[in-house]
Amino acid sequence: MNVLAVFSPLRNPRFARLYLAQTVSQLGDALTWVGLALLAYQLAGGNASEVLGLALTLRVAAFVIFSPLAGVIADRIDRKWLLIGCDLGRCALVGLLPFVSSAFQVYILMFLVNALTAFFTPTNQASVPLVMGREDAGSAFALSSATTELLGIVGPGLAGLAAAVLGGRNLFFLDAASFLGSGLLLLTLPSLRVARSSDPEPRSPWRDVRDGTARLWRDPPIRFALLMELVASLAGALILVQTVTRVKTGLNLGDLEYGWTMAAYGLGATLASLGVAALGKRFPRTTFIRWGAILTVLAVLPGDIAPLAPLMGLWLLAGVGQNWVNLPTETLLAERTEAAAQGRVYGAHFAWSHLWWAFAYPLVGWLGGHQSARVFLYGGLVALGVLLLTQVLHLRSGDEGKSALEPERQPR
Repeated sequence: MNVLAVFSPLRNPRFARLYLAQTVSQLGDALTWVGLALLAYQLAGGNASEVLGLALTLRVAAFVIFSPLAGVIADRIDRKWLLIGCDLGRCALVGLLPFVSSAFQVYILMFLVNALTAFFTPTNQASVPLVMGREDAGSAFALSSATTELLGIVGPGLAGLAAAVLGGRNLFFLDAASFLGSGLLLLTLPSLRVARSSDPEPRSPWRDVRDGTARLWRDPPIRFALLMELVASLAGALILVQTVTRVKTGLNLGDLEYGWTMAAYGLGATLASLGVAALGKRFPRTTFIRWGAILTVLAVLPGDIAPLAPLMGLWLLAGVGQNWVNLPTETLLAERTEAAAQGRVYGAHFAWSHLWWAFAYPLVGWLGGHQSARVFLYGGLVALGVLLLTQVLHLRSGDEGKSALEPERQPR
């Protein structure tokens, strides 16, 4: 495995600038959530978790509501200016957070920030195959994913250091600067306008919104990947919501051990991204997706009884599995969708994948409240049931062979 091959997409100067802008923006995201946690504690004290919980709920709601429309717009206008507009809008909104005095103001600003993120993220995803070409999009997605996961590990620590030096509210000024920097980098890109469809009839935006979702569900390999993302969301919600209780109450350990456990989860996802980058073209995308779902489900099942070291190992494997579901799905969308429709397909996918999380979080919360001693077992069994049902439906569709084709052979 040539590790340097992971960075080969950066030889494309357009992708290199797109990637750098995304990285700068994502580093700002780490500042956002650390700063928001500190701000919530200032405003609500012991009820800070309620403020954060509602802010996260509004985040998912904004993604589900706006991202399908965002994808349609991305197919119709120059994506460069849409991305820049989102960055500048987020810069202005985040720059207002240091001045808020109530939780209600936080909710409004965070909903608006995430509404713009719902436009930015699928547009950015759809721009990757546009600048790289459909054949090389997989390696570019893998590099972006590895960077995202790595920032997820180191970003909060850097944000914590910055908060100690500057103060919690001032983190938002740094965050605003990151969005401004991202927008300035995107200004250096040439046009990102996609060739218009040859359809002679004008298409209404709502028709394109419906078309984006229809393309997800009528293509068997993509439908298979989307349902496997539900499996990954169920397992991921278990890890994100219940790990802190398992470590601090079940194992009677502290914050440091909880940090190690979650770092192992992020490390697994980072390593998995590098593996997909190096091996992605040697195996069908659906192979990664299937085994990723199996791996993440098997990893969470013994979570209720595992001591710390085995738990860290299991969460490392769960991170690998999560990434092997989500990352190849992004590439599969590019490979099986023509360029003129990729914006609305990525927008619809962004909405559906977050809708899975909106279902998974309450279910895991309910299981934690009613079956706290066996939450990972029961939650893992639910995920396993969805996995088995998805595999059976996929086999019955008669398209197993088609979904396993190498990208070069797949229909254009």
